[in-house]
Amino acid sequence: MRGLDGKAILIAGGGGGIGAASAERLAAEGARVVVGDLFLEGAEACAARIRAAGGDAVAIGYDQAEEASIAGLVAATVDRLGKLDCVLANAADMQSIMLDGDVLSCALDVFDRSIQVDMRGYFLIARHALPHLIQSRGAIAFTSSAASIVGEPERVAYGMAKAAVNALTRHIASRWGKEGVRSNAILPGFVYTEKTRDHLPEEFRRHAVAATRSTRLGEPADIAAMVAHLFSDDGAWINGQTLSVDGGATMR
Repeated sequence: MRGLDGKAILIAGGGGGIGAASAERLAAEGARVVVGDLFLEGAEACAARIRAAGGDAVAIGYDQAEEASIAGLVAATVDRLGKLDCVLANAADMQSIMLDGDVLSCALDVFDRSIQVDMRGYFLIARHALPHLIQSRGAIAFTSSAASIVGEPERVAYGMAKAAVNALTRHIASRWGKEGVRSNAILPGFVYTEKTRDHLPEEFRRHAVAATRSTRLGEPADIAAMVAHLFSDDGAWINGQTLSVDGGATMR
């Protein structure tokens, strides 16, 4: 894709799944990548794969729940790459997602943790990255979710947090779009990652496929392709959007 070669990109939440696939796709397009994750081992493995393929990547550990850690990740990225052109905010607390329920059953500590990581953490990534993105006239993309728009009977905390991320996306585009900053959210449907592939029963997979207008479930590479498009020159006129990449599971 046009314009990715040499770009300095931070993947916040790149130890596996969508984040790792995005880091690898962007590096394959010539971008220089910092892979941040709470689980440093996964981030290091991703960065090692990129380097083995001839790309430029380094791994940095950070905690999405702690502002000082987020600030440190952004600062270390700029120190390592010399600038910051693009950010993918992708981290999530998978345990809180699994424990989430409806508004009557969701434990308050689970709700608080989901908001802390999936909403507040994204806010803080934007807060610390934006001064650099304003300078570079760069782009930020947030991994939101179809749960932010469809009204699920479960995962109330997760859906609320991701709906807030959509609002944050539009806020940034409205406030800094005239200064050259682009902000978009990607709403994946069900994506088959290395973790879900090994643990989900075949019956669930068939049900998930039936809910789409597609012949298969999503792969991390499907989302990575949208990330690459949004960060490239080909996505230069896309701003303030919530973009569903879900095989037609949601149609708006």
